[in-house]
Amino acid sequence: MTSFHEILFPLDVALKSAGGPERRTDIVTFGSGREARNARWAQSRRRYDAGYGVKTLDALQAVVAFFEERRGQLYGFRWRDRLDCRSATTGITISPLDQGIGVGDGATASFQLVKTYGSSFAPYSRAIAKPVDGSVRIAVSGSEVAAGTAFTCDAATGVVTFLAGHIPPASAAITAGFMFDVPVRFDTDYLEVDLATFAAGVIPKIPLVEIRP
Repeated sequence: MTSFHEILFPLDVALKSAGGPERRTDIVTFGSGREARNARWAQSRRRYDAGYGVKTLDALQAVVAFFEERRGQLYGFRWRDRLDCRSATTGITISPLDQGIGVGDGATASFQLVKTYGSSFAPYSRAIAKPVDGSVRIAVSGSEVAAGTAFTCDAATGVVTFLAGHIPPASAAITAGFMFDVPVRFDTDYLEVDLATFAAGVIPKIPLVEIRP
């Protein structure tokens, strides 16, 4: 990913912020009242407002410094989404059995981390490009394998690579558990901060948008 800094947005601000997934859907309503709906995006894109997490002047100054170092919208960075930052669908415990990421064929050594949402009607698989370094756990056919010995994971791309002698055999299910960040950038080149209104409790607007891998 070009123009990206592998640095995490101030965590104390991010964990108090607002945001979530966005999709684009075209809807045509006919004279009968019936609708035709078409998804313009195959993948969702997340948006956040970091302003909700800025509660103190120190936090505001830290965000301004972070904004300046990123040159506004120029450089992307990591963002921790408090609602959705783990492979587990519920709870906070990470298991190497959380998410299926592929099936071995005896030759393929590299697999992309993914997280799947839903199961019954139209499951959505989301590529995870920014796992938290050291958090990835992998299992082959239900048995956990050791990081560094059996596999490595690139924290900048989310690609798991099995090492020589540990490539999954044919039909072996490969599963993973992990924590992850969202690659984002500022969605503005201008931060308007009015200290008078900030002191009165008005929240500054600091929009962020996800960068797709």
